[in-house]
Amino acid sequence: MLHDWLNQPGYVSLFFMSFLASTLLPLGSEWLLVMMLVSGYDPLSAVAVATVGNYLGAVVTYLIGIWGGSWLIEKVMRVSPQQLERAKNYYQRFGVYSLLFSWLPIIGDPLCLAGGVLRINFWLFSLLVAIGKLVRYAVTAAITLTAAG
Repeated sequence: MLHDWLNQPGYVSLFFMSFLASTLLPLGSEWLLVMMLVSGYDPLSAVAVATVGNYLGAVVTYLIGIWGGSWLIEKVMRVSPQQLERAKNYYQRFGVYSLLFSWLPIIGDPLCLAGGVLRINFWLFSLLVAIGKLVRYAVTAAITLTAAG
């Protein structure tokens, strides 16, 4: 059964496309999910694969924030320690829930990067990001299946 599932290249492609789309690369994965659903792939499996791939890509972006964030902030963006402290206080007070919107184009990946830079609790990061990404793919699948149905 697992062997049959893995032999369907759509799921593997969806996983990697979703993973890469959730890093700092400017890619999208919804189009592949839509194509797969219209082609008859199992909606629950497709949404699960896309969500896991996208979540893991966000984790990589979070880890880049943890390990490379200070260099990016100090050397590339030239943010002062005072500015960073203000941003950290604001993000921890209000911004952590913005991770629910990590699925949005343009701002989603920087939100995950900021989560790592600011060392947001990994479990809270994971919960918020996974919820946001699951909802995005579930809504995309629901709209697709309704329109195709």
